[in-house]
Amino acid sequence: MSVFLLQAGPALTTVADTAATAATAAAGADTDLSLIDLILKGGWIMLPIFALLIVSIYIIAERYLTIRSAGGNPESFMAGIRSLMVKGDLPGAKLYCAQNPSPLARMVEKGLRRIGLPITEIEASVENVGKIEIARLEKNISILGIIAGIAPMLGFVGTIIGVIKIFYAISSSGEFGITQIAGGLYTKMVTSAAGLIVGIIAHIGYHWLSIMVERMVFRMENSAIEFMDILQDN
Repeated sequence: MSVFLLQAGPALTTVADTAATAATAAAGADTDLSLIDLILKGGWIMLPIFALLIVSIYIIAERYLTIRSAGGNPESFMAGIRSLMVKGDLPGAKLYCAQNPSPLARMVEKGLRRIGLPITEIEASVENVGKIEIARLEKNISILGIIAGIAPMLGFVGTIIGVIKIFYAISSSGEFGITQIAGGLYTKMVTSAAGLIVGIIAHIGYHWLSIMVERMVFRMENSAIEFMDILQDN
């Protein structure tokens, strides 16, 4: 008997090693989830979260390009306006503004069209145009603030749904094990993480764009003051 065991030992060891290798490979295959598979495990609540992500990215990209293109070079523009105004070339100054599609140019053009009126009325018209231009720059930025609050709340809704799924699975099977809680845990963790990520992206985008607008407003105010000084000097 001992001789038989000695002869069969290597074969049994080989079989055991093969089985262990196969089990390890199967376990690795089960845990190798793609990003899409992981997202799908979050359930239907991932659809509105994904929609908020698309809206956030669109607003951030669109507003960034708009604000950046509206910035221009205020120092160079105001130097050109001053040069034309000193020469008394009012039509040339208006044409120069028309050739510069920027909020600052539209403000100055409005003031040029009001030349001849009292200085207070010119200043008021320039300020009104400035307010309109600022409102255009801030368009849709507030939506990012709303998304920053809604996205994590949707993730929390997914967490509640996951808990409900866990308790339902336990009550249906009458057992408490990994099989019963796995689906609900996936829903909880995936939706919570997705909601937080989208909320962080929207929050960062909101404050980043707000800072860009504030810088733009500061430049426009300085240029408006410079324009009024040019009018008073001439």
